[in-house]
Amino acid sequence: MSIDRALTDGQTLAAILDKIAGDVVLAFSYQAEDVVLLHLLQTHAARRPVAVFTLETGKLFLETAAYHAEVEAFFGLVIHRYTPDAAAVAALESALGEWGMRHSLENRQRCCGVRKVAPLKIALRGKSAWITGQRAAQSVTRARLQNLEYDADNGLIKLNPLAAWSEKAVFTYAQKHALPLHPLYAQGFRSIGCAPCTRAVAPDEDLRAGRWWWENPEHKECGLHMRPSA
Repeated sequence: MSIDRALTDGQTLAAILDKIAGDVVLAFSYQAEDVVLLHLLQTHAARRPVAVFTLETGKLFLETAAYHAEVEAFFGLVIHRYTPDAAAVAALESALGEWGMRHSLENRQRCCGVRKVAPLKIALRGKSAWITGQRAAQSVTRARLQNLEYDADNGLIKLNPLAAWSEKAVFTYAQKHALPLHPLYAQGFRSIGCAPCTRAVAPDEDLRAGRWWWENPEHKECGLHMRPSA
């Protein structure tokens, strides 16, 4: 995808946002896609307020905190943090221990449910739409991703403006505009999540091979982006 096409997508995103009544939010997950979206929004849709939020799971990499502050300073905005319920986390850790999420798919999904899914529902409460940095090429679970969808689980519009973008297009755009990138990319990471469940990947490995590497590809979603089975 060319930079010119990216600019067209930014204009299309602005036109769509103009037609949505109510609050719209951008989910920031510290990926390169998210800073590209922030730049597209500031460049093409500055007149349309879009709040930015992230899910502070309590298990993020130490480098992520510094990067969070860097992004806020670069774009001149506040990324609102949503954290899991303390009692739910205590119960989870009592049941699973520090590494229990790796012992089974059910355990991992339970951990994601407490640390990500529940806070997301609070972040989206009362909103009309949310924007994500998902791309169809990222995984088999996202192969049918559309630019504009309805999120039935949360009852609102879901925009995936980069659905058709390639990984190369994302990094080309970020480089062209000198956007800040998470420092773990330079250490071989290609998808960045919680520290216990994310590792660097070899050059010949799949993009999301470093996420929940003990699971099958079709299971590699945390529950934030559930899709119909047919």
